[in-house]
Amino acid sequence: MSDALANAAKLIAEPARAAMLLELMGGRAVPAGELALVAHVSPQTASEHLARLHEAGFVTVQRQGRHRYYELANEEVAYAVESLLVLSCAHQARHSDKTAGLTLGSLEHARTCYAHLAGWLGVAITDALQREGHLARAAGRAFSVTDRGVEWFEQRGIVVPRLEGVADPKLARQCPDWTERRPHLAGTLGVKMYKRFTELGWIAPTRKSRAVRVTLEGRKAFSKYLHIVVG
Repeated sequence: MSDALANAAKLIAEPARAAMLLELMGGRAVPAGELALVAHVSPQTASEHLARLHEAGFVTVQRQGRHRYYELANEEVAYAVESLLVLSCAHQARHSDKTAGLTLGSLEHARTCYAHLAGWLGVAITDALQREGHLARAAGRAFSVTDRGVEWFEQRGIVVPRLEGVADPKLARQCPDWTERRPHLAGTLGVKMYKRFTELGWIAPTRKSRAVRVTLEGRKAFSKYLHIVVG
């Protein structure tokens, strides 16, 4: 077990591979050539790094003609990367006296984490859902969805499987946020929520970045339905 942990740590510790994993945190399939540019390595070196990540089960690959597209293997990998970022940022915060305000359109303000919403906005929404009695913290890094919460989500067009109050981490998961250092909503429900808010036009992904933009309609909706003021 200790050897497996050490090997996983070595894989992530290499700067080029770490850069690739961070790029894949957006939840989209990325071509190998683009990952090579992000990692500042040659295409041949990038292929070697990606082969190691694929062999370890960290990424999956799809071939389309001459091109290869890579994605994170699953949410567990995203959770591990986000957790390591929480630890590293907490260390930096303890050794820094700087307090910078959030910039709209920045990764710190709102971003994707794998395929759900993170950053200040993701945590603010998760906090509001708990405050309004729609979610409740449960054991095993999970949230339980209350009857009131099921009704709230379904009013927004998000179907929630009824589990009779059982907290299922695959449905609603507490994912540690590396900038806010508090959990945001992940799991199947987190993915559905991000997708639905995008469909409603409340948020919009940005090109070539994990950053998410809050629209004017979104500001009104978050204020009305969750009492969140987006600056």
